[in-house]
Amino acid sequence: MTTPEVFDHKRFLSNTTQQPGIYQMYDAEGELLYVGKAKNLKKRLASYFRPTGLSPKTHALVAKIQQVDVTVTSTETEALILEQNLIKSHRPPYNILLRDDKSYPYIFLSSGETFPRISFHRGSKKKRGDYFGPYPNVGAVRDSLNFLQKTFQVRQCEDSVFRNRSRPCLQYQIKRCTAPCVDYISPDDYAEDVRHTKMFLTGQSDALMKELADQMETASLSLEFERAAALRDQITALRSIQSQNLIEEGRGDLDVVAAVLQAGLICVHVLFVRQGRILGSRSFYPQANLADSETEVLGEFLPQFYLASEGREIPREIVTSHPMEDAELLSQALREASGRQVVVTDKVRTHRSQWVQMAVTAAQQNLTSRVNSRKNSMDRFLALQDALGLDEMPQRLECFDISHSSGELTQASCVVFDTNGPLKSDYRRFNIDGITPGDDYAAMEQALQRRYTRLQKGEGKLPDILIIDGGKGQLSTAHAVLAELGVNNVPLLGVAKGTTRKAGFETLFWAETGDEIVMSSDSPALHLLQHIRDEAHRFAITGHRQRRDKKRRTSSLEGVPGIGAGRRRELLRHFGGLQEVQKASAADIAKVPGISKRLAEEIYGHFHDG
Repeated sequence: MTTPEVFDHKRFLSNTTQQPGIYQMYDAEGELLYVGKAKNLKKRLASYFRPTGLSPKTHALVAKIQQVDVTVTSTETEALILEQNLIKSHRPPYNILLRDDKSYPYIFLSSGETFPRISFHRGSKKKRGDYFGPYPNVGAVRDSLNFLQKTFQVRQCEDSVFRNRSRPCLQYQIKRCTAPCVDYISPDDYAEDVRHTKMFLTGQSDALMKELADQMETASLSLEFERAAALRDQITALRSIQSQNLIEEGRGDLDVVAAVLQAGLICVHVLFVRQGRILGSRSFYPQANLADSETEVLGEFLPQFYLASEGREIPREIVTSHPMEDAELLSQALREASGRQVVVTDKVRTHRSQWVQMAVTAAQQNLTSRVNSRKNSMDRFLALQDALGLDEMPQRLECFDISHSSGELTQASCVVFDTNGPLKSDYRRFNIDGITPGDDYAAMEQALQRRYTRLQKGEGKLPDILIIDGGKGQLSTAHAVLAELGVNNVPLLGVAKGTTRKAGFETLFWAETGDEIVMSSDSPALHLLQHIRDEAHRFAITGHRQRRDKKRRTSSLEGVPGIGAGRRRELLRHFGGLQEVQKASAADIAKVPGISKRLAEEIYGHFHDG
């Protein structure tokens, strides 16, 4: 019996996102060990692998880990809900499992009083008033009550305390109550706060924020600036908590399936949605074959997943990240297998399109971790040695790429890989100036001169192979630059896209022998070259966009094309101020009347890097 390979946590963490989400830990047999949530996935997962301070239980868990999958969410709240759904569905052995032996908690708002009280409630509903819930746990109720207390300041004190106050308590001093016990607020104004509280608790947040925005504008025009500021703060608080809940939305039964290809490997991530709730997710890594697009991957994966797997539940709807050529054929086959209508589609909007993006992000993150595993990387370097006929395995590769917008703001990138994968500390970018716009040869020449002049002076290491993204012309330019600098011991390899421009059909030019090299599409050596080329391309484009957006960006809305006085007014009304507009996501901006999805993305891009 072979001993399982130790999980390479350093490699995994180096490619883990810092976004919020959930993580699922598996053992060598693929059994789910533990589900957790995190505000920062990278930071939380790193805490499991620190050398000291772990409990015996955590030590035992970590010793069994062979794989970690992550699912990125928009907010920590979504991560919490998804985590609980997964624990309830799968009951992993290392999670604390809830014994549901208590009634669910509610929020209670009394009625029939001049100054109603809002409070936590569990048990029979005998008191006169409104009950809002049930909530999944006590913490959710406490958080909601805390938010309402800070935002609308409705009292939460016991009736016996309220009736016997002669002066305001501490809650008034810290602005969490308006002190109705000593008549510091009129019954009408207090009733308005109670009404707003009810609107929030019954899900009327959009109508509530519109009403508050109108009141803020009226107060401002009446020069009641203190009241306008208080209303603005209420809008801001509501906006921060109202972010759309993607984990529980609608009532559909569907699977969301996303496919990602990277460096010759495939990841298919599936979200299982039942009754509008995401109950689980899983990443699959089918063997790479002749499929060279996500569409082809889905066309081969889905029939096998649903029709060849015994006992697999077939949902009423399957939403895919990419269009399928035989979607109708698959729908018909699934209809015959399940005995009911099954829809296969990639055309979705609103929360469903965001579910698709969640699945795509998870697939990308998990595939990146798999691509950069130590064993996978070493195998690829050995395959490259064999394909190029080298006496020794190369230890360090460098690759250059050029990016610009119609010749403007040209930037070159240099990325470095060693046998452990991407060596990001050695990445470099070069702003290219003084050349004819669009002259990629001159841009490559300038970047290579600047890079290798420094290396000749001892600032860094020379690569074992220099990879140029391009054909014989780019390769000749690189050869001339190195010869001029006296760098004679760095082999050159050109990687040019084939006639179809599809991954797997690249043409390779090995300058050492002058030969053209052909590798099969499933060659690990070719996958390594595709990976480093794609990484150089990504790094160049990211740097170029940051340079371009820095030049374009201003600090106000006036610089956004298509935003006139009317739309600026609606944006500021909706969010309560420019700072909140700057913090908002594109999805939240698109909710403003008169702002399309495309314009929302323009506004978001105006304040953020591309």
